[in-house]
Amino acid sequence: MSAGHDHSHHHHHDHAPKLDHLNAAFVWGIILNSAFVVIEVIAGLSTHSLSLLTDAGHNLSDVASLALALLAFKLTKVSSTSQYTYGYKRSTIIVSFFNAVILFVAVGFIIYEAITRFMHTEVVSGGTMAWVALIGIGVNAFTAWLFVKDKDTDLNVKGAYLHMAVDAIVSFGVVVSGVIIYFTNLYWIDSVVSLVIAIVILKGTWSLLKDSLRLEMDGVPKEMDLEKIKAELMKCKGVIDVHHMHVWALSTTENALTAHLVIKQELLANFNNIKKDLRHRLEHLDINHATFEPEIEEEECKHVDC
Repeated sequence: MSAGHDHSHHHHHDHAPKLDHLNAAFVWGIILNSAFVVIEVIAGLSTHSLSLLTDAGHNLSDVASLALALLAFKLTKVSSTSQYTYGYKRSTIIVSFFNAVILFVAVGFIIYEAITRFMHTEVVSGGTMAWVALIGIGVNAFTAWLFVKDKDTDLNVKGAYLHMAVDAIVSFGVVVSGVIIYFTNLYWIDSVVSLVIAIVILKGTWSLLKDSLRLEMDGVPKEMDLEKIKAELMKCKGVIDVHHMHVWALSTTENALTAHLVIKQELLANFNNIKKDLRHRLEHLDINHATFEPEIEEEECKHVDC
């Protein structure tokens, strides 16, 4: 029996992030964080503060991450071609994974420098550290706020939000260490804060790495429940069974499904209406692209996975 296909690309306008809004958020985030990186580097070098320099390096990686995420979103709007039949939607997944890897590399350098500083403690200016980090709290908190509305709609937006929120917390830690150093001259606190920064970054990045790697490997998106999806498809009149079902992410905002459907033979001629019902049900489960292959009750599925 020939396969029946239904390719739908319906977006959830109330769920999908708006590109114009996100474009402005990413641009503001890039500008503010770039300016703050320059301030941190100048202050870090002049005060010999490892906390400021490592945080500057982390913020620089955030700037790169924001730029890559913005590029990925723009690529999703590029039309498909004969060579790239899905367009460049998958670039958002690649970028989210790449950003997570960048952060892990940055953490490695932070830990190395912190351990080195423990062995060779340097005098740092606690007051300057505190004032610069205080600016960082404002910059990072504001940037995080720009993404808060869309953080649950896309993995890249969630990554940007988490990075900025974590950075605000990290800057608060630097403020605290700067105040302690200013009043006590306990310069080793600078290295301790750097290690705490590394741990906080690792914790915030781990889930991003796992989620992006899952999507990169065409795994089922973590918010998807295959049994729930199958149960919903089985509610459609005429569908007897659903098997050989696959769900994966086309991008960080769009999901796809393929499935074999066992249809009552007397309703097979009505398959177009069945597909329409199934498509409507899947849209409510955030699946935007579906391909179905119908089978009659007496037909034995010949696919190797069946």
